[in-house]
Amino acid sequence: MKLPPLRALQYFEAVARLNSFSVAAKQLHVSQSAVSHQVKLLEQYLGADLFIRQGRSFTLTPVGERYYAEISTALDKVAHASQLVRHGKSGSIKLALYSSLAVKWLIPKLEDFRQQYPDISLSLHMVTDDPDFHDHTTDCFITIDPPQQDAVRQFLFTEKLFPACSQKLWQQIKQQQLPEALWQFPLLSVQYAKQQQLGDDWRLWCQRGGFTLPEQAKFSHFSHVLLAVEAARYNLGITLIDNFILSAQDQGQGLVRIPMHELITGDDFYFVYRQSAANQSDMINLGRWLKQQCSFS
Repeated sequence: MKLPPLRALQYFEAVARLNSFSVAAKQLHVSQSAVSHQVKLLEQYLGADLFIRQGRSFTLTPVGERYYAEISTALDKVAHASQLVRHGKSGSIKLALYSSLAVKWLIPKLEDFRQQYPDISLSLHMVTDDPDFHDHTTDCFITIDPPQQDAVRQFLFTEKLFPACSQKLWQQIKQQQLPEALWQFPLLSVQYAKQQQLGDDWRLWCQRGGFTLPEQAKFSHFSHVLLAVEAARYNLGITLIDNFILSAQDQGQGLVRIPMHELITGDDFYFVYRQSAANQSDMINLGRWLKQQCSFS
């Protein structure tokens, strides 16, 4: 592909659009003689006159008019494509995040986001594992494993676990000694990491509280925290729940936070997007809004 001198092309477009060499020079932050020089270079390259010069005035030649119509459209497309790469598509954001975070934390809050930013269309993509940052089907991520390079990372919150149960179970244990009262019921356990053993979440929670999990403790195991939460809601036992999950709505539907210590899991959640979108106002506004929703941390 053989292209004309691109600077000369830019200068010609400015002169033809503004109908003035001097105004084009001012807009381009160069001298008027530099603009004239570049236009002459382009005419020499094309082998055709683009302007009819009459003293200090000028008009486009028929060739110049056709050429301007073609290249102005092409330059607009180049500018638009470059803007998309630098700042992303304005008004539309695709966010990837873990399913529990989406269902129990973000979706209940989306009405507030839409009221504050009605011009931003936010679509969600749920993932079960750490997101693929090379996947360009999404624009940004909430993750515990942010990339170390070529990305903007915004800390949101540190994950903490605390015990919770249904209202029915709470009525049975609230007058009893804790934690001993908990061992009457099945402990709903979630395997948060592949390297964990079943029941490790409860063992770590007990260790953090300075006591030992009794050998006679009964367990029910679940592959996902959302399953354990629903099991607790229906009186099937006591679960360790993420700090972002137990919303006012959940408490109104029957879940009770048992007044005991928290377990810091060591997982920090980040809002992450590519460095190329660092100046995109929609992305900045989304990050600011997400941070505002982390009052539980």
